[in-house]
Amino acid sequence: MNNKRHYTLNDDNSSSSYSLPLLSGSLGPDVVDMRSLYRESGLFAFDPGFTSTASCASKITYIDGEAGILLYRGYPIEQLAESCSFLEVCYLLLYGDLPNEDELDGFVHRVTYHTLLHDQLNYFLKGFRRDAHPMAIMVGVVGALSAFYHDALDINSQEDRDLSAIRIIAKIPTIIAMTYKYSIGLPFLFPRNDLGYVENFMRMMFGNPCEEYRQNPVLVRALDRILVLHADHEQNASTSTVRLAGSSGANPYACLTSGIACLWGPAHGGANEAVLNMLQEIGDSSNIGQYIEKAKDKNDPFRLMGFGHRVYKNYDPRAKLIRQTCHEVLDELGLKDDPLFKLAMELERIALEDDYFIDKKLYPNVDFYSGIVLKALGVPSNMFTAMFAMGRSVGWIAHWDEMIADPEQKIGRPRQLYTGEPRRNVEPIAVRKHH
Repeated sequence: MNNKRHYTLNDDNSSSSYSLPLLSGSLGPDVVDMRSLYRESGLFAFDPGFTSTASCASKITYIDGEAGILLYRGYPIEQLAESCSFLEVCYLLLYGDLPNEDELDGFVHRVTYHTLLHDQLNYFLKGFRRDAHPMAIMVGVVGALSAFYHDALDINSQEDRDLSAIRIIAKIPTIIAMTYKYSIGLPFLFPRNDLGYVENFMRMMFGNPCEEYRQNPVLVRALDRILVLHADHEQNASTSTVRLAGSSGANPYACLTSGIACLWGPAHGGANEAVLNMLQEIGDSSNIGQYIEKAKDKNDPFRLMGFGHRVYKNYDPRAKLIRQTCHEVLDELGLKDDPLFKLAMELERIALEDDYFIDKKLYPNVDFYSGIVLKALGVPSNMFTAMFAMGRSVGWIAHWDEMIADPEQKIGRPRQLYTGEPRRNVEPIAVRKHH
């Protein structure tokens, strides 16, 4: 970062000016270093939602929303999704470089042999109602991991942080699968060490203890790609939440739980579930025109879910990749004529050709396709956000680890613009006015 250049801030009320350093990253816009602003001027910056504020320096992920670029550690998402497995991407995000064969073998071995959960967690999970929302169970069970794996909770130890990261990547799929089995009243399936990461998860989710589960390589690859595409997305709401929680020195499982809770919000992690709900509301291909007109009407509350993106002002680069995966899965399962999926594909076609959507760059995004793929795989819609959490868990723990290792890290403490009552005195209760 370069701080030889400066930005001058003028205070119109006092005719004062303040010189603030400009910092440059390896990519992206320069930032104004505001750390001395309050000390020198008595002023705060006001930025609701932190949409124009860099909350940290990070080497993990870069996004250019205007150009539709997403890089993990400098590698384009298109290349990673085509050439690398999810565990290769996990290694990359955690350690900074793609692994060679020996490094990957060692990493896969470590993850594989940590997929089993402490047996007492079975009883913990059974304390939930069977109709509990999967994300409610995720919040409880992931938060409880610190009570079972407290042998490696020294956040100042790189060895402990690394072991915690491995455990999180390994155990979250097991927790999700157990949550699903519990909700439908079927017995849990233990993970198997002879299976790959995604194969293991799919067997635990959809397998039956009475028979051997048959893997479909097309479906395995589809889910692996979904995890790669969701592994990280820079300083989004849940990742920022994990960092803020971690800045207090909280253990990694508590920090991951805060990220899961944030992801649970419908404005963040629930978009792919909302896509399925929207398709069910539209109901039939013959109704698409009517609903597109509703979407164009500013006075109509209806919104087309899964189109456009807050960050990407061009095409979401992940959508191009998962669109291909979506069509591969529908072809493999013979679902192209299923009414729901037929409706989705017709809506996609119209949106890609309609001038209104093209002019406003409302292209189908990753949530549009991931919801369709997960539905085709047999994942119930109320578990879509949990699947999102499985992919994003590595991004969360990578950011947490980077923050803890940063010598400039300090506890997060946002400021505010106070708009309440000025100072006033307490009156005796007998003379207080009615409000």
